[in-house]
Amino acid sequence: MSTKELYTKGARVWIKDPQTVWKPASVTTDFDGKSLPVEDEAGNAHTISIKEDADLPPLRNPEILIGENDLTSLSYLHEPAVLHNLEVRFVDRNEIYTYCGIVLVAINPYYNLQIYNNDTITAYRGQNMGDLDPHIYAVSEEAFKLMERDGANQSIIVSGESGAGKTVSAKYSMRYFASVGGTGETETQVERRVMASSPIVEAIGNAKTTRNDNSSRFGKYIEIDFSKSFHIIGASMKTYLLEKSRVVFQANDERNYHIFYQMCAAKEEKELLGLSLRESDDFIYTNQGNNPNIDNVDDVTEFGKTHEALKQLGFNDGDIGSIYKIMAAILHLGNVKISPGSGRGDSETSTVRAEDASLPVVASLLEVDEKLLRQWLCNKKVVARNDSYVTPLKAAEASQARDALAKCIYSNLFDWIVFKINKALKTSHKVNKYIGVLDIYGFETIDVNSFEQFCINYANEKLQQQFNQHVFKLEQEEYVKEEIEWKMIDYYDNQPCIELIESKLGVLALLDEECRMPKGSDKSWVDKLYDKCKNWEHFSKPRLSQTAFLVRHFADKVEYECDGFLHKNRDTVMEEQVVILKASRNKLVSDLFLSEGPDTLGAPPARGGKLPPPSAAGNKKAHKKTVGSQFRDSLNLLMDNLNSTNPHYVRCIKPNDAKQAFMFDNTRAVQQLRACGVLETVRISAAGYPSRWTYQDFYVRYRVLCHSKDVKQGDYFTTCENIVARLIPDPDKYQFGKNKLFFRAGQVAYMEKLRSDRLKACGIMIQKNVKMLLYRKKYLRIQAATGTIQRWVRGHTARRKVTDIRRNRAAVKMQAVVRGWLQLKRYQKMRKLAIGLQAQIRAWRARREYGEMRRNKAALTIQTRVRGWLQRKRYQKSLRMIVMAQSAVRRHFAKKELKKLKIEAKSVNHQRELNKGLENKIISLQQRLTEAKEESKSLRSKVEKGAELSGELVKFKKTEEESKIKGNKIKELEEELRSVKAELAHETDEKVDLVTEKVRSEEEWANAQVVHKEEIGKLKEELENSKKLVESSSQIDPEQVSRLESEKTAIHQEYEQERIAYQKLLKDFNRLEMANENLQDEVNILRGGNMHNRTISNVSMTSSIMGEEDMSLRVGEEESAYGSVSGRSSLVSTLDRRDRDRQLESLTVLPENGQQDVGLMMKLQGALKEAHREKEALERKLEDIENSVAGAERQSAEIQKLQELEIENGKLREDMGRLRTTVANLGTEEAGENEAAREMADQFEAMQEELDRRRAECLQLKTVLANVQLSGTVESGEPSSLMSEAGSGHGSAPEAEELLLAYETQKNVIQQLQASLNQERERAVTVEKELRAEVEKVGNLNRDQQAVIQTNMNKAPSNQTEAYMQHELTRLTGENFDLREKIENLNDSVKKLKRQLKTYMKKLQESGVGNIRDMDERVPDSTEADQTLPVILKKEAKFLGMLEYAKEQEEKLLKSIITDLKPRVACQMLPGMPAYIVFMLIRHLDHINDDKNVRSLIQGGISHIKKTIKKRGQTDIELKTLWLSNTLRLLHCLKQYSGEPQFQAESSAKQIEHCLRNFDLSAYRRVLSDIAVWIYQGITKVMEEEVQPGLVVALLEHEGIGGLSGDKPRPMRGRAGSTGNDLDTPTHLDPKEALDGLLTQLTRFHLVLQKHGLDPEIISQIFRQIFYYLCAGSLNNLLLRKDMCHWSRGMQIRYNIAQLEQWARDQNLEDTGSKVIDTLLPIIQATQLLQARKSEEDVPGICDMCDKLRVSQIIKILNLYTPADEFEERVSPAFVRKIQNKLQERAMEEAKNQVTLLMDTKFSFAVRFPFNPSNINFAELEIPQMYNNLPQLVRKV
Repeated sequence: MSTKELYTKGARVWIKDPQTVWKPASVTTDFDGKSLPVEDEAGNAHTISIKEDADLPPLRNPEILIGENDLTSLSYLHEPAVLHNLEVRFVDRNEIYTYCGIVLVAINPYYNLQIYNNDTITAYRGQNMGDLDPHIYAVSEEAFKLMERDGANQSIIVSGESGAGKTVSAKYSMRYFASVGGTGETETQVERRVMASSPIVEAIGNAKTTRNDNSSRFGKYIEIDFSKSFHIIGASMKTYLLEKSRVVFQANDERNYHIFYQMCAAKEEKELLGLSLRESDDFIYTNQGNNPNIDNVDDVTEFGKTHEALKQLGFNDGDIGSIYKIMAAILHLGNVKISPGSGRGDSETSTVRAEDASLPVVASLLEVDEKLLRQWLCNKKVVARNDSYVTPLKAAEASQARDALAKCIYSNLFDWIVFKINKALKTSHKVNKYIGVLDIYGFETIDVNSFEQFCINYANEKLQQQFNQHVFKLEQEEYVKEEIEWKMIDYYDNQPCIELIESKLGVLALLDEECRMPKGSDKSWVDKLYDKCKNWEHFSKPRLSQTAFLVRHFADKVEYECDGFLHKNRDTVMEEQVVILKASRNKLVSDLFLSEGPDTLGAPPARGGKLPPPSAAGNKKAHKKTVGSQFRDSLNLLMDNLNSTNPHYVRCIKPNDAKQAFMFDNTRAVQQLRACGVLETVRISAAGYPSRWTYQDFYVRYRVLCHSKDVKQGDYFTTCENIVARLIPDPDKYQFGKNKLFFRAGQVAYMEKLRSDRLKACGIMIQKNVKMLLYRKKYLRIQAATGTIQRWVRGHTARRKVTDIRRNRAAVKMQAVVRGWLQLKRYQKMRKLAIGLQAQIRAWRARREYGEMRRNKAALTIQTRVRGWLQRKRYQKSLRMIVMAQSAVRRHFAKKELKKLKIEAKSVNHQRELNKGLENKIISLQQRLTEAKEESKSLRSKVEKGAELSGELVKFKKTEEESKIKGNKIKELEEELRSVKAELAHETDEKVDLVTEKVRSEEEWANAQVVHKEEIGKLKEELENSKKLVESSSQIDPEQVSRLESEKTAIHQEYEQERIAYQKLLKDFNRLEMANENLQDEVNILRGGNMHNRTISNVSMTSSIMGEEDMSLRVGEEESAYGSVSGRSSLVSTLDRRDRDRQLESLTVLPENGQQDVGLMMKLQGALKEAHREKEALERKLEDIENSVAGAERQSAEIQKLQELEIENGKLREDMGRLRTTVANLGTEEAGENEAAREMADQFEAMQEELDRRRAECLQLKTVLANVQLSGTVESGEPSSLMSEAGSGHGSAPEAEELLLAYETQKNVIQQLQASLNQERERAVTVEKELRAEVEKVGNLNRDQQAVIQTNMNKAPSNQTEAYMQHELTRLTGENFDLREKIENLNDSVKKLKRQLKTYMKKLQESGVGNIRDMDERVPDSTEADQTLPVILKKEAKFLGMLEYAKEQEEKLLKSIITDLKPRVACQMLPGMPAYIVFMLIRHLDHINDDKNVRSLIQGGISHIKKTIKKRGQTDIELKTLWLSNTLRLLHCLKQYSGEPQFQAESSAKQIEHCLRNFDLSAYRRVLSDIAVWIYQGITKVMEEEVQPGLVVALLEHEGIGGLSGDKPRPMRGRAGSTGNDLDTPTHLDPKEALDGLLTQLTRFHLVLQKHGLDPEIISQIFRQIFYYLCAGSLNNLLLRKDMCHWSRGMQIRYNIAQLEQWARDQNLEDTGSKVIDTLLPIIQATQLLQARKSEEDVPGICDMCDKLRVSQIIKILNLYTPADEFEERVSPAFVRKIQNKLQERAMEEAKNQVTLLMDTKFSFAVRFPFNPSNINFAELEIPQMYNNLPQLVRKV
């Protein structure tokens, strides 16, 4: 479609207007080709004659595109569209930043906006340009990111006219770099200096003008240097064209430079005393503007900032004092009055009167000769050939020379200050990359344009040329990249204008030539211009002036007046005045003029250049460059520098001249848009293909315009090609690129119109069908209602008839029921009487029969008992007789058998024959044992010949002596323990008395309590009665109640703020403490950096010694922060270690020649091997001891089990005896007498006693036999025989059973001796093999080392070292292979054993065995001792719940408890186990009243916790959670066991007994609480860092509701490099998976927190903080993204937030009352605001709904709200104003509290640690073996 076809009736256009430049109108009739009738919004008709297409009025963009962030995304790109878009954003939405392609347009709001805080910096960090709203931080981030990613230098060019906000924009850009380029959370000295340079430069280079209160009167280019890690390491500044004329002259309502007014206002400060300063109105140089004050600026405060900045940048007090003196001297110099001379020719002379008070002050401040200064202010020296003479100056000439001197002094001082600033900002490190910020004046035209305006406009011509070339280059690169056909874009080239100014016969060249002429003048120079430059197209002569010339710049044609051009270009000062200043006694004054010239005093030259020598700037005028030449050269260097970087452009616009907030003057704005090149950017973009869409976005947006046959699933390119070809017939209007679609200007608007028409038609169709459905439903509803009414009427009639029938039937029924009831009552009465009579008769008959039956049964029972008793008596008598007969017979046979056995036992030969074989075996075994012992002794004698074993023997002897000493000490301690126990028993008795007294007092107190409660009840009744009376008499004042409630709320909020402030201070303290430790480490490294002189021999040993020493010293320093005792103890241990380390170092001292001693190294290695051997031997011994201990433990377990069985057996016997006694007694009671039962019980007891006695005798006999045999075997070495002992003459011979038992015992003893002999042999063989292998290895090593020594005897020391190293490498390689082989064998054996163990476990499980430990207990120990020995009973120990430790092992103990504990090990133990152990240690120290070690233990524990977290837990959330849980548990224990009543409500009686008795440790609660707060903040910080990358994607970009995506696609107009890889996020997050990923992260966090037993209240507080961070981050991002602010996106975000809320409910985070979900209310209300209806009736509801949002946030969201389609209504400015008026009070309150737009992401809630007592009984607590071998370091008490 052609452009003419768009001008139909109803089309919206722009027409020119003399007042507003452009105004909107609508076409009233279709365009006929000649004229176009239009009507503006006021109803005025206009007719535009059209001769060619260029005369057609510009078309207006669709409403949906109004207010876009990027001007180039507009469909129609022209001047009125740009102007209107800027006005809408600035006035209606208060948006000051707008993109125009690669240019950021910044409009000065003349209002302090809260959009530059640290939260805004955080929001823009890592974002691509165009993702968020336009901002100066977005441009800065773009530059910083491209520098990081591409490694290219960057530059930011900030331009605009005076008052447009250039300085502020440059300042905020540098603030961003200082923030993101810092080395951490705190600014470094370099960053602070970079920011401190701004107050100084503003004070000496900025002034108030009619257009701006803080106008920069010079140009500056600041380069910020970065290191390889992209941290700021330095900066430099270069200045251009300082406005020196302002020093001596200011226009009306303007000021001089700020520094003068600051000094006058702060004249009473001590730094300015003695400078004779007065008010600014008293100085001529500061009172010409007649308005010395600036609104909202305090000059005294600003002076303080300037002074502090000077100090911070390294200016010493002398330099600062000299600066103030020179500034004051300039002010006083302006007050020096020069008068015409008196006498003849007074008009040709001038003088300074003697009474002038200012000149002496000037001379004093400058420290120059007053007479010479007075002379040369009014005279000059003229040099003629070889002669010179002095001529007087006229008063006007003298005044002009005085002003020139003042300007020269100020200019040189300005250059010197800039030079000093550069020196302070200079870095000694290598600069990797830099970012330059150019703050330079924009195009300027005033009523009278002079030399300054000419230079400014010349600079802007150069910058505009560079800008045009860069924009053109980017535009063409985009087309080449997308591989589309394009034609060369014609753009404006201002090279002819630049050549007019700087060519050989240009304006500057002719000006310099005229300045060299002795009698050159401005008039003659202009005449030359008229003659030489008349052929230039951009030069012309004005019609009505002979002293001016015209130059046509790119922005406008400017007329320059030539008056003053030569004088300003020469910039000369009288040489005699300069000589006076060179001779000044003030060093700074003399230095200013000895090195005069910007080449040496200004900023450093361009990179790669060098400063010229001081002599290069001589005093001869012939060698001095003119100002124009200097400016041209510096400008060319600047352009070269900018061309070598990647530029970024910021164009500042001044909206109005009245400095009114958010007022937009279209005329002034258009002038600046034309001058700054924004419209040129628009023109270049419009000349090509300004509208660009990705294929997918285009398809999503315009698929409504295509048919189904045009759609190719999965092929967006073909689909878009079909759509575009059908909609736009002209192929020149679009191009298909590789990734994007390109459209000419206006085509997108045309397609939007087609889309709108299609959607409108679809809407009409939908409305038609919906209306039909609604009316049909209405008809059906009426029809149904009619039927319902008829049904109800008919039913009513029928119900009335039925009611009458029911009444008649009910009456009949009632009569029948009454009559029947009367008859029934009569019948029941007669029946009751008959039944009663029958019952009495039957009862009498039954009682009579029962008595007869009872008497018969009693007679039968008596007969049965008598007959049974007679039969039993008869049977017992017969039984006794039979037993007596049997006993007599058996006794006879037994006596005969006994006699026979006694005769056989007396036969000695028989016994000898029996024992003969046994004695031979024993003798042979003893001989073998003797031979084995002799062989073992010979082997030992060979081994003992070595010096190693003798040294070991000495060590063992020393150890034995120490053990004896310790044994004696243990005996003494046991005696002390007995005495202490006795005292304890005495105290216990006393406590019993006290307890009884306490019980008595408690009873009395209970009685008193009862009485007191009764009195309280009476008082309560009276109080209730009085309340009732009060309520009945008068009502409570609601105002007073509300006032009290408000006071309560205010107090609570104040308390919360105090808590938050304290925790914030604590956080800052911890951060500073960490920074201090880092600095200390750096200092230690720097101090020890030159002391690493190591050799081959001491390279490892020295490093390990130094590491231990540094660590011990560091531990001491950290512990000393909490006390001195721990520090001293650690220092003592450190000194002991140092002595030991010195002894070790004495072995590694180098010889004097500095070479390595090979022999010494061999000795050291020999000692090392010996130590390894000793270690292996000790390990084997330890293993044997552990095995024996394990056997003993099993034996003790068996003995204990046997003991328990015996006790249980005794109990069963007692129960059986009691049972028998009970049976006997029961029989006695029932039958009267039962002698037989009692006799049986007595006999059983007698037999049982006899059995016990026999068992005891057998046990004693076994013990005696075993002892006798063992003693005989050990002492005599021969087996003893019972027969020999029996034959020694003792009369009584043992019985047969006893002899058999002795024989079995002797056999067991022999077997044991045989087993021990075999073990000794095996051990001896093993030792022999080991020793032989060791001797062989030592021999081989000795031979190798001797060979090395002999080989290298005659070699140089270096060759010796090399040979030795080669030998060592060979040896170590062999050892390494041996060790590897051992490791492989061990691994194989371990795997084999594991497989066997699994097999056995499976078999056990299949066999039904439940617990393997029970099986181990049931298996008897094969190595247990003789079970015939007596059982040792073990008393049950009663523990006190304390742990005792050796005080010298405190450091090792704390290391095991805290430092070495891993979270995975802690998870397997009881939560809080480390805290319980530490508190049990504290309880023991409290028990023994050890004040010193209590303090040392607590402080050491705190120090180890902090070190562990700082060393290993900076990013380990699990470690931090572990120690937060244990720190809080220790804190709760200190409270629970403090003895304070408020902490003992839930404690048991046993826990109350465990309270601390001697110490009050409440002071340490605050320390532990602070440590817990520090760890808590660390946990939240780590969690925030982990969720930050996916926060925005998960909550804002995730689309959980399918089919609701109504986002308006954004055209791809950003910089090509912007959309590269993100630096902060390593991988791109898929929005579809982001929310699940976030919930997974939160679940992982929750599991970690729960796993370590953290209190639920603390978990809820942690997630409350995390949810606040999620809310703040998402809301801040939403407030900066216009594309997110519409209805459908609000629904998606609300769904995502709901998922987060549901997760919190599933985890029961709300159960603790911490209101976790309430922290999400701001983002929830923001989504509700996006979804809410926005009509005027909804204003109160919206204001009430958004009570958690700030007023600025509500207004921001409403301004950002953009409908996705035209059919959705836009938010009108009137609606926004009503919201503002409704919320005015809230807005004023927020303004008073300085509330910012963005939420503070670093805000932290005050954390509370509620008291949570434990139910653990310390007496039952056992330390697990897995806990770093801790049971070996402590002892349970």
